[in-house]
Amino acid sequence: MRSFAIATALVATFALPVFAAGGDDFEPPKPSDGTKKCWGKRVYDAETGKCIKPEKSSMSDQQLLQTARELAYLDRQEDAQAVLAAISDQTDGHVLTYWGFTHRKLGNQDLADRFYTQAIAQDPSNILARSYMAQGFVTQGKLGEAYEQWQEILAYGGKGSWPETSLRKALETGKTYSY
Repeated sequence: MRSFAIATALVATFALPVFAAGGDDFEPPKPSDGTKKCWGKRVYDAETGKCIKPEKSSMSDQQLLQTARELAYLDRQEDAQAVLAAISDQTDGHVLTYWGFTHRKLGNQDLADRFYTQAIAQDPSNILARSYMAQGFVTQGKLGEAYEQWQEILAYGGKGSWPETSLRKALETGKTYSY
């Protein structure tokens, strides 16, 4: 209870920065033509000009990750997970972060936390994983744990970044973010 009171007092002392209009860090990704064209667990393959299963695609891991990110933000979590599964390096911190994000959005908080924890263990400065995990804590009413992650984000130089700002706002309002 004491950590909640401290968190509330400290968070309330910080003013939120104004979100920059069109600022990439404060906007969800825009769906690509491929994301708009392909439905279900399919991606657009430029070589074939068709929507195909992600594992059959000629897309690079980076392109697959970007597609999974777009799908996740479109609330197409299961489609995003199919794309994530096609990425060759399942231990990549970004991949682990988005596995966590999609599981959190599907309501699998414990599984999401395992992915976030793996991402953070691999790279303690992964402030996006910290923010997403902490937003799950906010949803669960674990404000002390969320506040601890906010402090870690600040310690890793994340002040003013989207992960820091969105988490700070979630701590202040109880409203979490999907992008």
